[in-house]
Amino acid sequence: MKLIFIRDGSAVLLSEFGEKPVNLGDVIALGANTLCAGEPADSITLTTVYPDRDYVIDQVFWQHVTLLIDRLDELVALSLNGISSERFYRMQALLFAVLDVITPYVRTTAVRRSVTQCRVAHPSPPRRREFAPLRAEARQAVELLRREPAERWTLQHLAEAVHLSPSQLGRVFVDAYGKSPLTYLVTIRAEHLARLLRETDLPIEEAMRRVGWHSRGHAARMFRQAVGVTPTRYRELSRQKTAA
Repeated sequence: MKLIFIRDGSAVLLSEFGEKPVNLGDVIALGANTLCAGEPADSITLTTVYPDRDYVIDQVFWQHVTLLIDRLDELVALSLNGISSERFYRMQALLFAVLDVITPYVRTTAVRRSVTQCRVAHPSPPRRREFAPLRAEARQAVELLRREPAERWTLQHLAEAVHLSPSQLGRVFVDAYGKSPLTYLVTIRAEHLARLLRETDLPIEEAMRRVGWHSRGHAARMFRQAVGVTPTRYRELSRQKTAA
């Protein structure tokens, strides 16, 4: 889970939920494996907090707080030198104080809007958190997908590469990363395509082929689901930022 606090300036936020402007005072909450990007309108200052999702669900309680900015500044200062047991409870109190202010204003989608959006059920009563080591096969699968995103991957092909059955790989991968291997591949290809659109002058169709999408219509749908805008619109926003 990631919380982004806009401290100064403004930007256009791009995600599977569409294209949204964000300004001073806004807070963005992102779940795990959510692809999101932003194009600053001019300049932007922000603070990012990374709380564990189950920790937040299980332990948040209400506190009165009046100085949100001071809490954020202290939270940042305490986190600069890494995790320390001596600072843990103070950081916990600061996080709760921040969440107390923003929670009444949180808005979420009522239903899934795309195939990449995870289904999440908040447990009640709170469950016991169990941490399991990341399976080597899941890591290997991610490394293969990231190293060769343009490969014509199938679940069978990927499973053979890491010496698991397709059903085993599916379970192991979802446990590790929260989505299926081929859905994860969509995110990787969208990341690579976004970089090519920002950093090169390649024609859009050529950029799509380089990341493994050979149908422009399919590529545009997948990119929009992951990033919130079409490839053409994404390039326009990137060039507006460069021109400014």
